[in-house]
Amino acid sequence: MRVTRPMLAVAGAAVAAAVLAGCGSGGDAAAKVPPTATGSLESLAASVKCKPDIQTDADTIRQAICTNSAGKFVLATFSTDRGQREWINEAKDYGGFYLIGRKWVAVGDDSVVQALRVTLGGDLEIGADHSAHSGHGG
Repeated sequence: MRVTRPMLAVAGAAVAAAVLAGCGSGGDAAAKVPPTATGSLESLAASVKCKPDIQTDADTIRQAICTNSAGKFVLATFSTDRGQREWINEAKDYGGFYLIGRKWVAVGDDSVVQALRVTLGGDLEIGADHSAHSGHGG
């Protein structure tokens, strides 16, 4: 079966939505942000003390579910910057909190990505807020 970008985006967003089922709490974990980490999915996971549960292992993307002391999150690495940006742009439609480095992204609750940022560095982005759409009536 050939894995396409839209399939990966939907799969990644579904996993991220499951991870993001809980509510995050704020914190001052990002007070000191180190230089952005680089490396393989496994090396990034080791940096934040998690054993990655690989969900997708394709030429263009590797994606895993991770759990560490901060909580549960999705960690993905990409073969190209463009592929990463396309994935993020599509996944952000589903909401969530994104910690973004060069050819990698971590997705989880706000408190989790803030805690990861202390080790991995990176930039924070927030997905679409759908809370106003929760009560559709007819």
